[in-house]
Amino acid sequence: MEWIDIGVNLTDAAFDKDRDQVLERAWQAGISQILLTATSLENCHQVQQLCAEAPQRLFCTAGVHPHDARHWQAHSCTELRQLAQADCVKAIGECGLDFNRDFSPRPQQRKALEDQLSLAAELGMPVFLHERDASQTLREILRDYRDQLPATVVHCFTADRTALYGYLDLDLHIGITGWICDERRGTHLHSLVADIPAGRLMLETDAPWLLPRTLANKPKSRRNEPAWLLEVARTVAACRSESLEQLAKHTSETARQCFNLPTPDA
Repeated sequence: MEWIDIGVNLTDAAFDKDRDQVLERAWQAGISQILLTATSLENCHQVQQLCAEAPQRLFCTAGVHPHDARHWQAHSCTELRQLAQADCVKAIGECGLDFNRDFSPRPQQRKALEDQLSLAAELGMPVFLHERDASQTLREILRDYRDQLPATVVHCFTADRTALYGYLDLDLHIGITGWICDERRGTHLHSLVADIPAGRLMLETDAPWLLPRTLANKPKSRRNEPAWLLEVARTVAACRSESLEQLAKHTSETARQCFNLPTPDA
């Protein structure tokens, strides 16, 4: 079995002391490729440097997170366009809307998102989206861009049935994380994940966050890492009445097609 983790925040300080070992554990666990998440223009440079260390296995996004949208300016799109030219960049993002924490004013979140969607359409690139408590507004914005985009994934989906069906109606992909393993807040996903068609579903850890609570031996640090994607997969497979082999095959194929990832060297 091979797995692809479509969302890892590998530049986070939580990995500073053992980043190489974290990746080695991921490879040993059967993770064949990882998409590293960029959240700001500065962070784009950092993730691209990491990708250069394993060019067949590490890829990344390029974009500005809604938390950072307050810093979006007229020149930001020009700089992002340049950053997106790197071979390792496979999607624009992480961009989107976060009406839960509201770290950036909502009008600025919307402006940054619309500019990045326009850029993705111009470049013919997929989009990697963040959404919290903003699914209706996000869908309204996406309707004007969806036909111009090759693919769009709502990463770390945690919302309700209405939001899921709305995203599926827009032909979006859905990323599922260890949130589904959380008995306190993720059990509603158990029935929903079965409704995501094969070809639209992808898996991610969102490491170092969202450590699966079903993990038998949890680290004292509570830090998540890509090797534990298999714990997410076990829960998803059970909810979908699929084998791990079936789940690995179609989610990896979907990720590779969505982000135009090369087949890893044997």
